[in-house]
Amino acid sequence: MTSTQAPAPGRASVRRPGDRIFSGLSLSAGVLILVILAGVAIFLTVQGIPGITAHPDEVKSGKSFLPYVWPLVYGTLIAATIAMVIAVPVAIGVALFISHYAPRKLGQSLGYLIDLLAAVPSVVYGLWGIGFLAPHMVPFYAWLDEHLGFLPFFGPASATGRTILTASIVLAVMILPIMTAICREIFLQTPRLHEEAALALGATRWEMARLAIFPYARSGIVSAAMLGLGRALGETLAVAMVLSVGVGTVTANLIGSDNPSTIAANIALGFAEATGKSVNALIASGLVLFVITFLVNFAARSIVDRRKEFSGAN
Repeated sequence: MTSTQAPAPGRASVRRPGDRIFSGLSLSAGVLILVILAGVAIFLTVQGIPGITAHPDEVKSGKSFLPYVWPLVYGTLIAATIAMVIAVPVAIGVALFISHYAPRKLGQSLGYLIDLLAAVPSVVYGLWGIGFLAPHMVPFYAWLDEHLGFLPFFGPASATGRTILTASIVLAVMILPIMTAICREIFLQTPRLHEEAALALGATRWEMARLAIFPYARSGIVSAAMLGLGRALGETLAVAMVLSVGVGTVTANLIGSDNPSTIAANIALGFAEATGKSVNALIASGLVLFVITFLVNFAARSIVDRRKEFSGAN
């Protein structure tokens, strides 16, 4: 029998050229990401400050920066929040069905179909939203206006269906593939012994999922949700195509014809015609979106780290 001996104290371990090359490439990739992130932040800050401090007469909107950007922030957060409320339960349910309920061949086929949704361009989702979804949502919006119109969220209804709720549904469909794929892979990594132990103690399949799979996959579910939220916050073309945008609108009505725009869609629609300080104002709104995305990811990381010691994975 041969025994593996540890290197003598003080003796440097010999590193092969391949190890040194791989270590250098990994370090360079990590540093490059930080440099790019810092460069984007510096560019947005330097170019955005003139837009923040610009006089209302110097920009196309005719407003100072805070009244100009607040409706855009509101629209961005509302659209992303509704999309997450719709997409997260669906993604978890589909992923759980594929990984633990569906027959093997059916689960693989559904997994491939879900993954293919990620390859659909944004413009196709926008065309689907404006050409199919919006007209078919009009009767539903009319029903909401008739029966729930006393609530500020549902009335008066739009006659075209191009509302913030329609845009949010399109966003939910767009972020569904990546969230489902991540949740599915995390669910499949649940230790088999945990699942069999729960079933042996008399748990149903749903109780097994709730007691064994979800605790193990909690951090992965949060990570998937944050990736989906990042996509929803930054989506541009589909929202710009679907949404019937109002001018500086802040409203609780989700099905009306006068809707708040999002930061990304506003930049895409206004950048081509912007000049002077108006360009800086658009870049400044991009800086606000950058900060929002950073704060959301920072909060998600804090939640994952705080719950890590209670996770079933540990």
